[in-house]
Amino acid sequence: MNDELRSVPKRVRFVELNAKALRALADGDLAGASTEAGVALDEHFVSDRARGIFGYRADQLAKDPSAAPWITRAAVSEPDGTVIGDAGFHGPPDEAGMVEVGYSVVPGYRRQGYARAMLTALLVRAAAEPGVRTVRARIRSDNAASLATIAGFGFTRVGEQGNERDGIAFVLEVPADAIQAA
Repeated sequence: MNDELRSVPKRVRFVELNAKALRALADGDLAGASTEAGVALDEHFVSDRARGIFGYRADQLAKDPSAAPWITRAAVSEPDGTVIGDAGFHGPPDEAGMVEVGYSVVPGYRRQGYARAMLTALLVRAAAEPGVRTVRARIRSDNAASLATIAGFGFTRVGEQGNERDGIAFVLEVPADAIQAA
């Protein structure tokens, strides 16, 4: 892709992945999940890693249906309607008013500004919610692209977590009232 197209700001909208769509993804049923969501989901949505995440989110909804407005959604490029990834929060705000963002871009659409567009939309949503006081992100220390994406949004590194399997992840937070859309 040429640099001129990369520099055009991207726009995304989110499409709910309800409990049936999440369960279908966890089961590797891309066609069923796409039908349930009403958009053509990419093979990326049924990778081993994604299936585990979507299974976890389906179980989360089964236990707490009120989490539905907060968790993972398909991210759709506007105006063309292409599904370019998924994004959302790990759940509703906790007792301290903290929400954690998560987003993933389909490999063929990376490095085009979609992660920044998704993060911007998530931060705007979090800042608009009266119960949200802090937004958290956890990013692997070796994920230069995600660390670059989050730069400029006002996040501060507050710690790190890790294990032998996944490596070190930086824990970053920004107060909701200080969110800066980069």
